[in-house]
Amino acid sequence: MIVNANNIEHAYYKVQLISAQDTYTIRQPVLRAGKPIKDCVFEGDNLKTTFHLGLFLNENLIGVASYMKNTNVIFSEDTQYQLRGMAILEDYQKKGLGTLLLQASKEKLTQMKVDRLWFNAREIAVKFYKNHGYKTIGEPFTIEGVGIHFLMTE
Repeated sequence: MIVNANNIEHAYYKVQLISAQDTYTIRQPVLRAGKPIKDCVFEGDNLKTTFHLGLFLNENLIGVASYMKNTNVIFSEDTQYQLRGMAILEDYQKKGLGTLLLQASKEKLTQMKVDRLWFNAREIAVKFYKNHGYKTIGEPFTIEGVGIHFLMTE
């Protein structure tokens, strides 16, 4: 279990491992607004190599991030993971809380000896990831029904 207790604005936040199913209540309003809950299920969610992190305010789940062992042919590293479905409920966005999820994931990926983390970032999230040291690679592309994305990595 991963726990990062932080006191931001006098609130208690922690990050811990959660199930794939637990992510759906956050993924739906943030990443799949107006779509059925089945659209929040990602291929690979329940693989043994996949892990999901939940960000809690006190005991309430307010953010999620999923990490899947997945290879992108652009990168040569043997052990690659893809970040999928990072989301924070709208009322809690732009408060530095996404940083808590990224910090916890970096700790876990380092423990797992992962060589490369990569992801497809939505256009509106690129600045956030760049502020955390990630860079875009190549040209933007569109994911059908979701929007413009950029491949990103450290």
